[in-house]
Amino acid sequence: VKVQNKATEQTPVTNDLKRNQTQLTLQMNNLTQTFNVLDKEVTNLTKENRNLKDKNKELKTQNKDLEAEKKNLTETEIQNLTTSSNEHNVSRAQWSIDAYCPQENNNRKCKACQKGWELNSSCYATNNADQGERKTWEEARKDCRGKISDLAVAINEEETKIICEKSWQKNENTGYWIGLRVEDGKWKWLDGRDLTNNSWIDQSSPSDGHCAISLQNQGFKSVSCDEKNRWICKKKALSV
Repeated sequence: VKVQNKATEQTPVTNDLKRNQTQLTLQMNNLTQTFNVLDKEVTNLTKENRNLKDKNKELKTQNKDLEAEKKNLTETEIQNLTTSSNEHNVSRAQWSIDAYCPQENNNRKCKACQKGWELNSSCYATNNADQGERKTWEEARKDCRGKISDLAVAINEEETKIICEKSWQKNENTGYWIGLRVEDGKWKWLDGRDLTNNSWIDQSSPSDGHCAISLQNQGFKSVSCDEKNRWICKKKALSV
């Protein structure tokens, strides 16, 4: 007769309970691992957020410092520009004094025109450049402007005669650039006035790209503005 051991006997219900318990244990372990991962991520994110806040605070501080530096730099630049401008004005004023009122024997005697310029209602400077140093009309005007003047213009008939009759001649009777050129088919002075007396110019039909030269005792002549010629500068005379 066989005797069955009831202590070791397992029923289907018992097996199901064990399987469920195993599965629950695995799920719990998985959840625990997931929680630990998430908890670590939260910790890292919290730390990163704190670092970002600190960085943002640092950037705000830097921005504030940069704004202050910019303000100081701007004030310094303005001050430097003001100083430079004042020094330039003083230098220019001193240049004007020395140019118009040269010192001789500890005394200054002022003249209407600076040295190298000739008075004739206005101040004129003739540039008797040699062949290789002559300039186009634009180049000549640039030279005059560099001398705080411009190419000579005639404001009336008397001054026109002065420009034409003056002995601005060297070696040969060559022409001198003046402040007269063709614009939109008309002869115009640099101050915007039209040439009203066309008898002064040798060409009745103005051509664009042409400028005027002054010929001693002959009036004006129309030539290409790209020609190389001598030139006459003019500036206002100093009231003395």
